[in-house]
Amino acid sequence: MKIAVCGACGKMGKEVIKAVGENPEMKLVAKIDICGGESVFKSIEDAIKSVEIDVLVDFTQPKSIFDNAKFCLNNKIRPVIGTTGLSDAQIEELKKISKEKNVSCLIAPNFSTGAVLMMMFSQQAAKYFDNAEIIELHHNQKKDAPSGTAIKTAQMIAGVNENKTFATGNCEEVELIKGSRGGVAYSDIHIHSVRMPGYIASQEVIFGASGQIFKLRHDTMDRACYMQGVILAIKHVAQNSDFVYGLENIL
Repeated sequence: MKIAVCGACGKMGKEVIKAVGENPEMKLVAKIDICGGESVFKSIEDAIKSVEIDVLVDFTQPKSIFDNAKFCLNNKIRPVIGTTGLSDAQIEELKKISKEKNVSCLIAPNFSTGAVLMMMFSQQAAKYFDNAEIIELHHNQKKDAPSGTAIKTAQMIAGVNENKTFATGNCEEVELIKGSRGGVAYSDIHIHSVRMPGYIASQEVIFGASGQIFKLRHDTMDRACYMQGVILAIKHVAQNSDFVYGLENIL
């Protein structure tokens, strides 16, 4: 499999390059990043003039991922997208293009198998609780808030019953400081975002009911934990022609 990495100069990009290099089924054919430098292409367009790409792994910036993904799909390159920040409408458009072009695309808000299991367990717990909130904590260089993982988790919880509210019995609230109750997502699930040096990525999902609190938490201490999921995603898109949103769908 001929693999390109977009965002090659970033921390996640470097981890992906290392993981691909250690996999005997894969060959790194292009490093892409605006940082430039020796053997680094500045754009996907520049890269495909010189090399053939089967799968492109994108860990860039929220402002560029949508255009990158569209370009890939329209040029028969299978994108694996790890950058968060895509809107629901953009995800739907990529899904449409993927199906029209019969080119596989995988978008994963989180590639950590532990984080994905946390999301799946949260979905199960949602059947038995009427109140839920999410706290996500990331390093202070993360631009988008809330995180894609938090949004996906809220979607999965809400999907258990789309007509349900997870703020059952809450009194009428008055925010003395705007935003202190976080953002309100699907089915009235509040999401709170923390940005702090020292963190990589953490998330806590809190369920409440009369007389009890149930918490699920995942902490990332090393970006290497994402690579098992990235390799799984690359193999999946290389062997299929479907559109996948969420790593849980291929575990």
